[in-house]
Amino acid sequence: QMETKPQSLKSKLFNRVVSFLPILAALLVLLQYKLVPNKKVLISFKVYEPTNLYAYFIGIFLAVFAAMFVISLFSKKVYEKWLNASPLLTVVFLLLLAYDFATIKTRLLHVTSFPPIPAILNVLITERKQLLNNFFHSLILLFTGYFSGVFTGLICGILSGYFKKVRYWVMPLVKVLGPIPANTWLPIILVLPFISLFQGAVFIIALGVWYPVTMTTMNGVINIPAHNYEVAKTFGVGRLQMIYKIAIPASMPFIFQGLTQGMSIACTVLLIAEMMGVEAGIGWYINWQRGYADFAKVYAAIIILCLTFFAVNIILNSVKKRVLRWQGDKL
Repeated sequence: QMETKPQSLKSKLFNRVVSFLPILAALLVLLQYKLVPNKKVLISFKVYEPTNLYAYFIGIFLAVFAAMFVISLFSKKVYEKWLNASPLLTVVFLLLLAYDFATIKTRLLHVTSFPPIPAILNVLITERKQLLNNFFHSLILLFTGYFSGVFTGLICGILSGYFKKVRYWVMPLVKVLGPIPANTWLPIILVLPFISLFQGAVFIIALGVWYPVTMTTMNGVINIPAHNYEVAKTFGVGRLQMIYKIAIPASMPFIFQGLTQGMSIACTVLLIAEMMGVEAGIGWYINWQRGYADFAKVYAAIIILCLTFFAVNIILNSVKKRVLRWQGDKL
């Protein structure tokens, strides 16, 4: 027992040091930005002029990290979550430190292709109206296509899994259209005279989502044990009632797997559609600014995309955990 106590104290001390590292990393980024002189660059773009915006940005994170560290000293629940997040946050800010050093401090990376983070933040402020307009257009296109594909995929998957006759007709479509990437059809769809560019992009996104949702839902319904239906029959459940009382609830884990895969495909097809034909959206904005070699705006749009997809996945996982809470630790 005397030997385990020092080990326990060392472990606790080590964990406290780890939980303090994000504060140290953020402080290093702030000190480097303010104290280390910038190497001059012959570029007259306004977004490349030094401002205090980046210092405020890092300062906010530094204050949040310090507050979380203090709260973790008194709350075990907060401490466990903060300790789990600390290594990742530390690495992120060390990467910011390295990027700052390689761009604004030493110019090891060319400023045109690798714009400094302060320039990207300036773009997010100065171009916010245009970025927001394109962002909302992308959201409308993404979710219109996604939910259209989900709705169609759920119907096809449930009916194909439950009825063999429906499966007979749906499976050939799945085998033929499924393996073909959805963006392959984009050049054909976008030149059809009877649909708009927006409608064509929605169709392509829906087609990409339809395949994984159909396959996972159908497999989920097919793999339901037969005795589940037999027990339901003893309670007088009709054949159609078994679809929404037995088939759908039992196949929910498979359905959410398809929903997650479908969202990933939808995001990819969205960018391709906006870059190739749709006349608005974040993907269109990236392609437009890339043509002018204005990579600060390109990076700003990419950051918005990453945050959007990250938020969508969080919402989807939250819904999944709530619906499948009966699975407990398996999620």
